[in-house]
Amino acid sequence: MTKRPLEGLRVADFSWFGAGPIAAQTLCTFGAEVVRVESETKLDSLRVVQPFALNEDGTFKTGYNVSGYFNNFNAGKLGIQLNLNTEKGQELGYRIVEKSDIFLTNFTPRVVEKWNLRYEQLAAVNPRIIAAYAPMQGMEGPHRDFLGFGAVLTPVTGISHMSGFPTRPPIGVGTNYPDYVVNPGHTITAVLAALRYRNRTGKGQCVELPQLESVVNVLGSAVPEYLANGDSPTRGGNRSPVAAPHGAFRCADDESSTNSPDRWIAIACKTDAQWRALCEAFGHPEAAADDRFNTFDARKANEDALDALVSSWTAGRRAEDVMELLQSRGVAAGVVQNAEDILDKDPHIRARQYYTYLDHPETGRAAYDGPAFRLSDTPGYHTGPAPLLGEHTMEVCERVIGLEMDEIADLLAEGVLM
Repeated sequence: MTKRPLEGLRVADFSWFGAGPIAAQTLCTFGAEVVRVESETKLDSLRVVQPFALNEDGTFKTGYNVSGYFNNFNAGKLGIQLNLNTEKGQELGYRIVEKSDIFLTNFTPRVVEKWNLRYEQLAAVNPRIIAAYAPMQGMEGPHRDFLGFGAVLTPVTGISHMSGFPTRPPIGVGTNYPDYVVNPGHTITAVLAALRYRNRTGKGQCVELPQLESVVNVLGSAVPEYLANGDSPTRGGNRSPVAAPHGAFRCADDESSTNSPDRWIAIACKTDAQWRALCEAFGHPEAAADDRFNTFDARKANEDALDALVSSWTAGRRAEDVMELLQSRGVAAGVVQNAEDILDKDPHIRARQYYTYLDHPETGRAAYDGPAFRLSDTPGYHTGPAPLLGEHTMEVCERVIGLEMDEIADLLAEGVLM
């Protein structure tokens, strides 16, 4: 296969849950050898979070290796079980760092200090190490030991305040969005910048990525708007200040769906011409001339009536038919797809072969997210499924750390290795 751009680099992945492992996953996909350090004494709880693989009788599989959540974000990594609560475990951790180019963790500073993984300690054993720390609120400051996940970051950073309908409480974005996209993306960017610096100077460095500060970047114009005029943007539902109609409109149920028959279409009209095209597409050109809707300002002033009218036109139609009808007229429209659509039905995703199917020893064949971007000459790809808990302990100890078999046996007996 084509050589990948990060081949020859090794990542000591001491992270857990989402943001850290997803960042390391991307580095792995593009060629880095990632050693995922875990332990039952501080188990990555993502290993026991649904969805779980199913048995033939429809019951859930059990154990630490059957979470689709965990497996999707750890494909191709080497897994070692190492008890960092022991002095010998920390010494072995140093030896992994010594043989690595990148160290990555998103544990709180309290845990980092407990395990003696501060940057100055790692740099003492490997001055060229790029050590990336991504705790929720930074390595220093009054809230440095606060912990949380994407569901905490969305309200803390103000995203939840702007998510939902104006007459209802904040609802957030429905998923731990910061964990999947924002923080891993920023972490990878910072690590690659540090790698470039090291390639030029030979020097490693510390990368600090407070997830709180990383996530406020996605607030868009909210903070500038407050600075400019004192307004703090709040929840607007599906509506937009620059489009009308703008929203998700109910369509006919899809009875062929296995789990979610309700269907919706997202529609956005930014110009009067698009609104007229929408009315003509649905066979109601007279609505475009209605005084309540014939200009953008009129449509915004009568948005409840506008949404009700568009909903009445879409209610009995297939979402896919509405999408094709409106797109052919130059109106922005897209089916509100669910997971089944994305994985099994979307012709574009299928044609691009985004999902990679891998065989896992306990969960069987399953779809994994493919690379988020494509390089024409050095594309990324998965080399294998996620590791079983401690699956590569022996390999890492022998090949990476350089231990002899009798040493490994002693450490297993002492509970340093598992």
